[in-house]
Amino acid sequence: MSLSVHAQERPLRIGAAVYGLKGEFMQMWSNQLKAHPAVKDGSVQITIFDGNYDALMQSNQFDTMITQKYDAIIFVPIDLKAGAAAVQKAIKAGIPVIGSNTRVLGDVLTSYVGNDDVVAGRMEAEALMKAIGGKGNIVVIEGPIGQSAQIERAKGNDEILSKYKDVKVLARKTGNWSRAESMSLMENWLTAYPGKINGVIAQNDDEALGAVQAIKSKGLDIKTIPVVGVDGIAAAIQAVKRGEMTTNFQDAQAQAQGALDVALRTLKGASYQPRSPIWREYADTMPWGDGAAKSYSVPWTAIVPANADAFLKKVKK
Repeated sequence: MSLSVHAQERPLRIGAAVYGLKGEFMQMWSNQLKAHPAVKDGSVQITIFDGNYDALMQSNQFDTMITQKYDAIIFVPIDLKAGAAAVQKAIKAGIPVIGSNTRVLGDVLTSYVGNDDVVAGRMEAEALMKAIGGKGNIVVIEGPIGQSAQIERAKGNDEILSKYKDVKVLARKTGNWSRAESMSLMENWLTAYPGKINGVIAQNDDEALGAVQAIKSKGLDIKTIPVVGVDGIAAAIQAVKRGEMTTNFQDAQAQAQGALDVALRTLKGASYQPRSPIWREYADTMPWGDGAAKSYSVPWTAIVPANADAFLKKVKK
């Protein structure tokens, strides 16, 4: 009898609305979501919706998921404020929404699994201050304006920079998480401020790698203009090994698979046991508890040459 009941169980349909798939980190996040044991064994059917960096498109995708009666939504919003309205629509329709990677305004999510981006902003600014000796001129390449990661990393950047009176920010502008856009931006700044830029804060690794490319293409010694990033994508870890930049590891597996486990706990109830290995890995710093917490904070780890190979293995697995 139990076998026939089990055979009739349909896969749970869960939508993942992500802000965009152009950058490497979000590609990693999506791949990790698809690698969750519940997706692998067919008990969960995942559909990934590419928001293409557009809040209206993400809102329309929520309408689609509501109309099609998805069981749950995992949400990585492009816009802190606009994302909240989309969440409220889904919750009103009885669909739980688990946030991951970036946040929405207000306490509207069912739960959230992600890193604290203010901490990331502090960590990268501290790394740059150490590299330039706490004085000089710097530029800041920001994330998409209005996204929580941009807002919170900028807050962390500014908290640290405010302590250094001998540091001047020559320019700050968005690179929209894009390597190509950030390379162009950095080339323009190197032309506008010849010989005056002593360091670069980039709010993600694709932007940092774009800045590194621009510095090298100008024939400058990358070691004379330190660059810091955030994410821990493979190309950035290789750059850390070459001494071209520093970064902090944001765990795509923990964010994506953690969010799916929390979604499944919401749907299946207190008896659900998480299936991703990340809960064992972070048992001390991010305990599962009963799976019903409002927020789960994934720890950051600074990537340095000494641990770079271990992290490279982790992101390439």
